[in-house]
Amino acid sequence: MAAITVRSLDEHVKERLRVRAARHGRSMEAEVRSILTEAVREEDRQTNLAEALLDTFGRLGGVDLELPPRDIPDREPLDFSGQEFDRSGVA
Repeated sequence: MAAITVRSLDEHVKERLRVRAARHGRSMEAEVRSILTEAVREEDRQTNLAEALLDTFGRLGGVDLELPPRDIPDREPLDFSGQEFDRSGVA
Protein backbone atom coordinates (compact mmCIF):
# COMPACT_ATOMS: atom_id res chain seq x y z
CA MET A 1 0.00 0.00 0.00
CA ALA A 2 1.38 3.41 -0.97
CA ALA A 3 1.61 6.38 1.36
CA ILE A 4 1.75 10.08 0.50
CA THR A 5 2.44 13.18 2.55
CA VAL A 6 0.76 16.50 1.82
CA ARG A 7 2.80 19.46 2.95
CA SER A 8 1.74 23.10 3.27
CA LEU A 9 -1.96 22.30 3.46
CA ASP A 10 -3.93 25.43 4.23
CA GLU A 11 -5.49 25.37 7.72
CA HIS A 12 -8.90 26.29 6.29
CA VAL A 13 -8.75 23.29 3.94
CA LYS A 14 -7.68 21.03 6.79
CA GLU A 15 -10.59 22.22 8.94
CA ARG A 16 -13.10 21.70 6.14
CA LEU A 17 -11.68 18.24 5.55
CA ARG A 18 -12.06 17.45 9.26
CA VAL A 19 -15.70 18.58 9.20
CA ARG A 20 -16.40 16.63 6.01
CA ALA A 21 -14.85 13.50 7.49
CA ALA A 22 -16.94 13.87 10.64
CA ARG A 23 -20.08 14.34 8.57
CA HIS A 24 -19.34 11.05 6.80
CA GLY A 25 -18.36 9.28 10.02
CA ARG A 26 -14.76 8.66 8.94
CA SER A 27 -11.28 9.67 9.94
CA MET A 28 -9.59 12.44 7.97
CA GLU A 29 -7.30 9.84 6.41
CA ALA A 30 -10.25 7.71 5.29
CA GLU A 31 -11.98 10.81 3.91
CA VAL A 32 -8.89 11.75 1.86
CA ARG A 33 -8.71 8.18 0.49
CA SER A 34 -12.38 8.40 -0.49
CA ILE A 35 -11.93 11.78 -2.18
CA LEU A 36 -8.86 10.62 -4.13
CA THR A 37 -10.49 7.35 -5.17
CA GLU A 38 -13.58 9.16 -6.44
CA ALA A 39 -11.51 11.79 -8.27
CA VAL A 40 -9.55 9.14 -10.14
CA ARG A 41 -12.65 7.06 -10.89
CA GLU A 42 -14.37 10.05 -12.56
CA GLU A 43 -11.26 10.73 -14.62
CA ASP A 44 -11.26 7.18 -15.98
CA ARG A 45 -14.96 7.13 -16.77
CA GLN A 46 -15.99 8.41 -20.19
CA THR A 47 -19.42 10.06 -20.07
CA ASN A 48 -21.40 10.88 -23.17
CA LEU A 49 -23.72 13.87 -23.37
CA ALA A 50 -26.88 11.87 -22.65
CA GLU A 51 -25.35 10.36 -19.49
CA ALA A 52 -24.11 13.76 -18.33
CA LEU A 53 -27.56 15.30 -18.79
CA LEU A 54 -29.21 12.38 -17.02
CA ASP A 55 -26.75 12.63 -14.13
CA THR A 56 -27.38 16.36 -13.84
CA PHE A 57 -31.12 16.60 -14.42
CA GLY A 58 -32.41 13.04 -13.90
CA ARG A 59 -33.44 13.65 -10.31
CA LEU A 60 -35.85 16.36 -11.48
CA GLY A 61 -38.02 13.81 -13.28
CA GLY A 62 -39.29 13.85 -16.81
CA VAL A 63 -41.55 16.06 -18.85
CA ASP A 64 -44.62 14.85 -20.71
CA LEU A 65 -44.80 16.45 -24.12
CA GLU A 66 -47.77 16.41 -26.42
CA LEU A 67 -46.43 15.33 -29.78
CA PRO A 68 -48.15 16.44 -32.98
CA PRO A 69 -49.41 13.73 -35.32
CA ARG A 70 -46.85 12.46 -37.82
CA ASP A 71 -49.22 12.19 -40.75
CA ILE A 72 -48.92 15.40 -42.76
CA PRO A 73 -51.52 15.82 -45.50
CA ASP A 74 -50.32 15.77 -49.08
CA ARG A 75 -47.54 18.29 -49.00
CA GLU A 76 -44.92 18.69 -51.66
CA PRO A 77 -41.34 18.18 -50.48
CA LEU A 78 -39.12 21.25 -50.39
CA ASP A 79 -36.97 21.76 -53.48
CA PHE A 80 -33.53 23.25 -52.89
CA SER A 81 -32.11 22.45 -56.32
CA GLY A 82 -32.29 26.08 -57.51
CA GLN A 83 -30.53 27.45 -54.42
CA GLU A 84 -26.84 28.31 -54.23
CA PHE A 85 -25.22 28.29 -50.80
CA ASP A 86 -22.01 29.96 -49.68
CA ARG A 87 -19.64 28.33 -47.17
CA SER A 88 -21.77 29.40 -44.20
CA GLY A 89 -24.79 27.50 -45.60
CA VAL A 90 -26.79 30.68 -46.19
CA ALA A 91 -28.62 31.00 -49.49
